[in-house]
Amino acid sequence: QLQPVASGGGLVHSGGSLRLTCAPSRHTLEYYTLDPYAIGWFRQVPGKEREAVSAIMYDDRPAKYSDSVKGRFTISRDNHENAVYLQMNNLKPEDSGIYYCAADKWGDGTKWSDPTEYEHWGQGTSVTVSS
Repeated sequence: QLQPVASGGGLVHSGGSLRLTCAPSRHTLEYYTLDPYAIGWFRQVPGKEREAVSAIMYDDRPAKYSDSVKGRFTISRDNHENAVYLQMNNLKPEDSGIYYCAADKWGDGTKWSDPTEYEHWGQGTSVTVSS
């Protein structure tokens, strides 16, 4: 089944930028396209619940952002590249965590911040922002 994998994390200073990528795992025998999926980005730090960051729908509906990242993060998708990106600018220490992407087939964004709406999850990528 589809396994969306997040990559691109790293260690940056406060105010820096990173671009995360979500793409189907290459370790499956079948090819999966992200075209029919809404893709959500979530982050989690130890001891806290998984927090919704952003989501992009499978169609032209507006993307979603949490208040904490609005104006700093931009989500986009490239169907030709079969990937979804999260451009993170002006990073703050509180943005640190493990970032996961998840897929919701035909997701319309109504419950974009609810992790249970997403059927497919994969490995996350670590983001550390130093002050």
